[in-house]
Amino acid sequence: MKTPYHFPRTRVKICGFTREQDATEAARLGVDAIGLVFYPNSPRAVGIPEARDITESLPPFVSVVALFVDEREQRIRDVLKAVKIDLIQFHGNESRESCESFGIPYIKAIGMRDGLDLKKAAKNYRSAAALLLDVWDPQKKGGTGHQFDWNQVPEQCGLPIVLAGGLTVENARVAIETIHPYGVDISSGVEISKGIKDAGKMALFLEEVNKFERAKFEHG
Repeated sequence: MKTPYHFPRTRVKICGFTREQDATEAARLGVDAIGLVFYPNSPRAVGIPEARDITESLPPFVSVVALFVDEREQRIRDVLKAVKIDLIQFHGNESRESCESFGIPYIKAIGMRDGLDLKKAAKNYRSAAALLLDVWDPQKKGGTGHQFDWNQVPEQCGLPIVLAGGLTVENARVAIETIHPYGVDISSGVEISKGIKDAGKMALFLEEVNKFERAKFEHG
């Protein structure tokens, strides 16, 4: 089990990019990571050509996260070979052994529902770089725009936490104050339509997170 950490700054990932111009604008605004969805059933899914165009347009120091849901091993390897990916986000029922088999850092998404033991999940996926907490949905795998009960999250679970699910400009501060996550992950909350990002909403979300971080620093 990894030792709990206290992080000086909340990182921001925006997920579900389908257009090069949206990703470059997010990078210009100061996002830490962008997410590309390789789940065919998602309205935000991209193929290898689109993903390559997006990643090649990014400046340095912006991480690229590839999201897969119970995908075939060969398909994942094909993406990793063709696209510069820094981190994999597994959003299905993948085992720890499967997640580890690709040899690059990974995040394991956990659908939050009643009775879930998050500390046990952290132990099961102890090699993960972080756990991403999202609302549980039997059909949709993220990007629902719905929020789970943040009180379900224990103060420490043994791994860094990335908070997702229903985040908006309006609730970003409360989310960070409640969970104190390593990072936050937003998708539908900064969109005009599914897969099409709103530059103004992205700017406001990042501004809200940064405003909270500045206040935290000023007050010690």
